Amino acid sequence: MRTVWDRFRHALCFEIIGLILVIPIGALVFSIPMHQMGVLGIVSATLAMAWNYIFNFGFDAIMKRKLGTTLKSLPLRIAHAVLFELGLLMILMPFIALYLGISLLQALIMDFSLALFYMVYAFIFNLVYDRVFPLPEWREAT
Repeated sequence: MRTVWDRFRHALCFEIIGLILVIPIGALVFSIPMHQMGVLGIVSATLAMAWNYIFNFGFDAIMKRKLGTTLKSLPLRIAHAVLFELGLLMILMPFIALYLGISLLQALIMDFSLALFYMVYAFIFNLVYDRVFPLPEWREAT
């Protein structure tokens, strides 16, 4: 399993790169000022970072207990990304509605759009991260 430091590096890199991408794109797509998208992005990233640590720790612990490894197959990677984003959707939707003064339905649509972006981003980021920072047990398994 990954160390605390590795999980921290993973979450921090994921959120910084995500913010660099999502703030300008989100402001353009949702027609909101860049500063509002920036606040939304930073608060969302902070909440997502905490969720990222909790979710990944739990997911890996379950994989290790059930499968004996944390090496993820393609179907497990897809399940990982979908489950992560569904949990985050439930956390962020109320914040988005309150901060932007929009309905929960509008917040759901906005949050769902962001979740779709982040689902693809998470899949690609985690695939690259695991290749750049592989665990020793994975080298032995391949």
